[in-house]
Amino acid sequence: MSIKVGVASQDLSAAYAAVTREPAGIVWNKVCVSLKRELGDAAFGSWIAPAVLRETQGGDVVLVTPTGIARDWIRRSAWRRIGELWAAGDAVGRRLDLKSRLEFESSADAASATAGAVYVEAKAQPIEIVLPVSSDVPAAPTPGKTSPVQGLQERFTFDTFVPGPANEFAHAVARRVASWADGHFNPVLFHGPYGFGKTHLLNALAWEAMRNAPNKRVVYLTAERFLSTFVRAVMDRQTAAFKDELRGADLLIIDDVHFIAGKQSSQEELFHTLTALVEDGRRVVFSADRPPSAMTEMDARLRSHLSAGLVCGLEPADRSLRLGILERKIEALGRAQGFVGSVRPEVLQFLADRFTDSVRELEGALNTLTARAGERLSRLTLDEVQAILRPHLRGGEKRITIDDIQKATSEHYGMKQADLLSERRNRAIARPRQAAMWLAKQLTTRSLPDIGRRFGGRDHTTVLHAVRRIEALRQDDAVLSQDLETITRKLRG
Repeated sequence: MSIKVGVASQDLSAAYAAVTREPAGIVWNKVCVSLKRELGDAAFGSWIAPAVLRETQGGDVVLVTPTGIARDWIRRSAWRRIGELWAAGDAVGRRLDLKSRLEFESSADAASATAGAVYVEAKAQPIEIVLPVSSDVPAAPTPGKTSPVQGLQERFTFDTFVPGPANEFAHAVARRVASWADGHFNPVLFHGPYGFGKTHLLNALAWEAMRNAPNKRVVYLTAERFLSTFVRAVMDRQTAAFKDELRGADLLIIDDVHFIAGKQSSQEELFHTLTALVEDGRRVVFSADRPPSAMTEMDARLRSHLSAGLVCGLEPADRSLRLGILERKIEALGRAQGFVGSVRPEVLQFLADRFTDSVRELEGALNTLTARAGERLSRLTLDEVQAILRPHLRGGEKRITIDDIQKATSEHYGMKQADLLSERRNRAIARPRQAAMWLAKQLTTRSLPDIGRRFGGRDHTTVLHAVRRIEALRQDDAVLSQDLETITRKLRG
C-alpha cells in the first residue's frame, strides 16, 4: 500500500511540475522586463538584449552572449540580480549559466561528443525580446529597436587593431574619446579611403566606450542605416521619435557619413542632430572617405560643423604596419581554425608588398590562402601562394609593364628613362635602376633574364643582385621603402 502511495505521490509531483514548468524563454522575458526597468535602456540594450537563451536536453539553461566582453560585463554588473530574478520566476528551479558564444559552442561540441547531449533553443522567443509598450507612447523607430551592439562587429576591437605610424594619431584620438575624458574635441571626423581601418576604429571606439561607461548611451549607425531609418520615420510620421532616439545618445557614431551628402532632408536632420548634441555636451564621431573640405556636394552648414571639431586622417598602411596586421590576422585565423597560425617569411613579405592599397584586400588574400590550405598554411611555398592568388589578382587589375615601371621610377627620381638603361654606375643612377628592377620582379611576371634584357641587355645575375640588394636595404632604409611604396601606388593607379 505504501508503495502505491509513493508512486502516486511521485506521479502527482511530476504532473504538478509539468503544469507549473514554464518554458525558459517566457521566464527570461519576464526577467528582462525587470532588468530593462532597473538598468535603463542604454545598458540593457547594449549588453543584455543581444544575449540569447539556450536550453540543453538535460534541462539546464545557458545565457549566451555574442562576445566575451559582453559576458564579462554581465557577470560583473548584472549577474547577481539576474540570478535573483531568475530564481524568483522559475518555479522548477532550473540552473542558469552564463557563457560567451565561443565558450558555449565549444562546450556544446564537447558535451555532444562525450555524453550525447543535444543543445536546442528555448522554445519561447528568447532571441528577440519583446517588451511591453505603453499605449500612449509611440513605438520607437528602427534605431530604438536596434541596439548599438547589433550594428557592431565583435572582431573589431582595440585589441585586434594594429597601430602604426600611419594610424597612431587616429588610434590615440579614438582611445581618448572612448575613455570619456574631458577636454575632447567635438565632433571628431576620421577620414581615409576605403580599406584604411576607419570602420574597425569606430567599432573599437564604441565597444570601449560602452565598457568604460555602461550607463552611458552609445548609438552606432552606418550612414545607410541612418538614411533608411529616417526615410521610414518620415513615412510612418515618427520623425519626433527618431529625433529623440538620436539626440538622447551620450555618444553618437555614424560611419561613412559622406553617403548622406546630396540628400537634402537627411542632411538637414543630421545637421540639427549634430548641433543639438554638441550644444548639450554629448559626443559625436563620424567617418568619411575624405575630409569635409573635399565634400563639395554636402550642405555648407553641415560641412562647416564637421570641420569645427577634430579632423583626423588615416594614411595608407606602411610596410611595417601591413606586416603587423598580417601577423595578428594569421594568429587569429589559426586560433579560430584550431592550428598554429604562421607562414613562411617570404610569403609574409610577398603579401605585404603585393597588397599595398587596402587592408581589406590584404586580409582577403590571407583568408583565401587559409581557406585553400587550412593547417597547411605554414608549409605553403611562395610559388604555391602566387599560384593560389593569381586568379584573384588578374580580374580588373591594371597590367603593369616594365616600360611603365621605368617611366614611373625615372619620373620619381627626377631623371631620364634612358639613364636606367645606360652603363652609368654612379649611385644616383645605380640605386634607382636597382629599385626599378626590384619593382619589375614584384609587379610583373617577367623572368630575370627578360628583365635584364629590358634594362640595357644586362645579365640575369645583375638583376638578381639588384633584387637582393633592394630587399636588404629597404628593411632599414625608411626613405627607400617609402619611395618603393609611392611608385607602386602610382603604377597601380
